[in-house]
Amino acid sequence: MGAAQISRVGFLRLAGAVAVGTALPAGHAAAAGRHPITQTPAPRRRARDGRPGGVRYRGVVYEVGEGETPATAWNADRTRADLRAIRRELGADTVKVTGDGVERLTRTAAEAAESGLHVWLEPTLGDVPARDILDHLAETGRFAERLRGQGVRVHLNVGCEFLLFVPGIVPGATAAERIDNLLKGNYDPVTTARRLRRFTARAAAVGRSVFRGPLSYGAAQDEDVDWDLFDLVCIDYYGWFPNRSGHVRELRRYQRHGKPLAITEFGSCTFEGAPRLGGMAWDVVDYTTTPPRVRKGLVRSERTQAAYLTGVLDVFESMNLYAAMAYTFVTPDAPHRRERRLDLDMASYSLVKVIRDRPADPDSPWHWEPKESFKALAGEYARRRQNP
Repeated sequence: MGAAQISRVGFLRLAGAVAVGTALPAGHAAAAGRHPITQTPAPRRRARDGRPGGVRYRGVVYEVGEGETPATAWNADRTRADLRAIRRELGADTVKVTGDGVERLTRTAAEAAESGLHVWLEPTLGDVPARDILDHLAETGRFAERLRGQGVRVHLNVGCEFLLFVPGIVPGATAAERIDNLLKGNYDPVTTARRLRRFTARAAAVGRSVFRGPLSYGAAQDEDVDWDLFDLVCIDYYGWFPNRSGHVRELRRYQRHGKPLAITEFGSCTFEGAPRLGGMAWDVVDYTTTPPRVRKGLVRSERTQAAYLTGVLDVFESMNLYAAMAYTFVTPDAPHRRERRLDLDMASYSLVKVIRDRPADPDSPWHWEPKESFKALAGEYARRRQNP
């Protein structure tokens, strides 16, 4: 896959696939049972019938970006309609707005707030000098603070998986080169861990300087993070286990820091067997062909995607986690087509499928239709909302 084809979906688990972390010093984590935002004992929320109250914020990821063609570029009217659907049809109370471009991020966040959604902002500018990435964060964070000052419920993530997005941590001028070096082992683990922690600390300091609300960082599952810098532990979770006890064991690793645990991404692609591939399930498309083709033998299955999403959400609910946000609402550059080998939506984590008016034309107008995962998640969100 060339650099032009590598998108956010390609970063989901690569950072966690490489052991670069070092253990936290003894006593480094916050005391268990203390809520880091209020510094008061964190009560265990319960429903009216005495059961645990489940996840506090339930939502979806909404990505903003330039798009591969003018037809799939960010569009204010489309975004407004999407956010209304997220609130009214999906029934989410939260949206994580992620991507680059301060104007796209801030206008989308403002629309989300206007729609009555809780806003979780996560700027992910990459492949530019570190100073530019921090300036981009600061500008986004200032807007988040203005929203917070207006009474909007808003969180700020200072970034996402810096190992891949930020030059100078892993060798390579671009994300594609850094991914290649990680997979080939062309890096020094100790040096990389030190650089990663240093930049994360810089980003946390910038975030604190402009934003006074809850602050965190979107980490890959196995990424080593100094969570003392943040108010919450935020994990992009794509784990697969044959039973719920495996998920519980995995998630408890992140609760040892004594801070609220938010799942800022969870999801699956749309074919049989996709959950087993986790965050690497996107890598089933051959982009060297024109048009790109899906790997032979894959079987489209919206039911598989829906079952994974509702299954892990049930685990999150049972563990009383702070937030859970499904990845992702829509992927405009991965359209659905009836020809199986041309159905790029199979390699998409989106809850809706993109339908072009002219299937073979990348510049064609398009609309989306809900997948089974959208309907299943909407049902779960409604049920949880009625029986908190």
